[in-house]
Amino acid sequence: MNEESCYDGHMNSAGSFDVIVVGAGHAGCEAALAASRMGCSVLFITLNSDKVAAMSCNPAIGGIGKGHIVREIDALGGEMARTIDRTGIQFRLLNRRKGPAVRGPRAQADKSRYSEALKQVVEAQERLDLVQDEVVDLLVDSDGVSGVRCLFRGEIEAKTVVICAGTFLSGMMHIGTESFAGGRLGDPPSRGLASSLELNGFDLRRLKTGTPPRLDGETIDFSKLTPQPGDEPPPKFSFRSSEVNGNKIRCYLARTTPNCHRIIRDNLKRSALFSGKITGVGIRYCPSIEDKIKRFPQRETHHIFIEPEGLSTSEYYANGFATSLPFDVQIAMLRSVDGLQDVRITRPGYAIEYAFIQPTELHPWLETKRVKRLFLAGQINGTSGYEEAAGQGLLAGINAALQARGEPPFVMTRREGYIGVMIDDLVSLGCREPYRMFTARSEHRLLLSADTADVRLMGHGHRFGLIDDDTFSDMKRRQNEREAELFALSHKVCRDECQDEFGNKSLLEIIRRPDVSYADLTGRLGFESRLGPPDQDIVEMQVKYEGYIRREEAKIERWERLDGVRIPQQIDFDAVPGLRAEIRQRLAESRPATLGAARRLPGITPAAISVLSIYIASLQRSERNPKPSEAEGSRRI
Repeated sequence: MNEESCYDGHMNSAGSFDVIVVGAGHAGCEAALAASRMGCSVLFITLNSDKVAAMSCNPAIGGIGKGHIVREIDALGGEMARTIDRTGIQFRLLNRRKGPAVRGPRAQADKSRYSEALKQVVEAQERLDLVQDEVVDLLVDSDGVSGVRCLFRGEIEAKTVVICAGTFLSGMMHIGTESFAGGRLGDPPSRGLASSLELNGFDLRRLKTGTPPRLDGETIDFSKLTPQPGDEPPPKFSFRSSEVNGNKIRCYLARTTPNCHRIIRDNLKRSALFSGKITGVGIRYCPSIEDKIKRFPQRETHHIFIEPEGLSTSEYYANGFATSLPFDVQIAMLRSVDGLQDVRITRPGYAIEYAFIQPTELHPWLETKRVKRLFLAGQINGTSGYEEAAGQGLLAGINAALQARGEPPFVMTRREGYIGVMIDDLVSLGCREPYRMFTARSEHRLLLSADTADVRLMGHGHRFGLIDDDTFSDMKRRQNEREAELFALSHKVCRDECQDEFGNKSLLEIIRRPDVSYADLTGRLGFESRLGPPDQDIVEMQVKYEGYIRREEAKIERWERLDGVRIPQQIDFDAVPGLRAEIRQRLAESRPATLGAARRLPGITPAAISVLSIYIASLQRSERNPKPSEAEGSRRI
């Protein structure tokens, strides 16, 4: 241990930590917990230990695509799903009327309790030290990162380092014409770490996100808003939770008005977004209210979702109303909305710019290509959202632990989960705007239902020691019970009184019909199911979509052959004959790891993949059968 350091904690036998995790947001919590649960000594460093897993923006977890990620985190042994099941205050299943592949659970959180609950898990975890300090420098030598330098504790050595800096890297907040440094309202930015990353050759770029004002619920006329109750029974997130906290409150729906839009248009020049103060690129799929008014002038109204921040506070979150307009304008435009005429703002909305690193700088296991043993996760990689951050944090923590143990990395494929889709998108395509997960990003979404994440991923979690034997056995038992149910359906015909309608067909053939549900089987058709409703839904999906699923699996098998062909890291794409100049440039910029990753790049044609495949095969033949040098030839003569 360096003489400058004054910290020991749960170090390994070499006097250092196996893993250091920087940043205690949603990515950092999953990374630190995963690494410590895999047997590593972990130092978990945050600027403010009172804000572990803080919900800096909306007080909710899940949604379309995002809820799928939370289920996958749980199946791998992460913590987000169990925490929201314990601290959620309203639960819904979105897209219930659509196909099962795009249904996603969402829960309104008690944001204070969520943060407190996850902090308790972190503090109780063995081999994990949570400390408040600022990382001002990375310790890097010729072999890669070797630790960090903290403001108070000095130099601390580690085998691997995971950075989960969120919006704190050189963060700058904007409200109207006022700008001030910060990682979020009330917290300072991280400047030393940003400078250290630049000194180590990383190109830091800027992105922008925003948050809406918080409202005093005592000043809202809820009688003029549309109530949005939770679902009964409330859908749970975790495969490992016995129950959820339940529906304790209602959310509400408000709508903007033409007068509200006029106020916004009249003050656009005072918005940080349109005055030129903000240079970072914002998220297209979650624009500010002024951006909506500018981009969709034909719209007479926009939704505002009025969501409670918790059970012990009267604050409400104005979802869909993010803004960087001045405070006086925020008051005026909110008070032009029906039900909010007398509303009081408790905290203003603001925009925040922050630094990120192009994720094409990363390997698919989230280790940087530039500095060995350094891992990045969360918004530093250009993503937005708690769920996207947590999914990356979990994978980064697993791989940091594997690296510290001298084991090969774990790469999740696109067919295994949305986390795999997200990471492949990031490392292959990079980011031009904050990345947000949607089910449409997956070409195999029919195979990635949120309900089947346990079957797809628990084997990995169990292998890493993050899923216990009983949980894994219970998953296998449920899987066997579903297979037994399918067998029973295929060998049972409907009752005599139903044969005029269905004929002498098996129940398996009958439920394939779009107008027949599992409730029909167990009701008027008299089938005695041994499954609960969640497993019945999975069986029904498997039966109704069997043909589509088989076609998808055949397509994946073809594409996976391309994913199995690695592209040499040092390949010179300019030397590949038959490639167009723009394709060579795109390949050189992205440097995809496999032919499959190359295929997914925009503008890469099947012909280009064929040419590249032939060239790689020729390189491999040359390596196996090297030509003799001129000197060797002379000696033979």
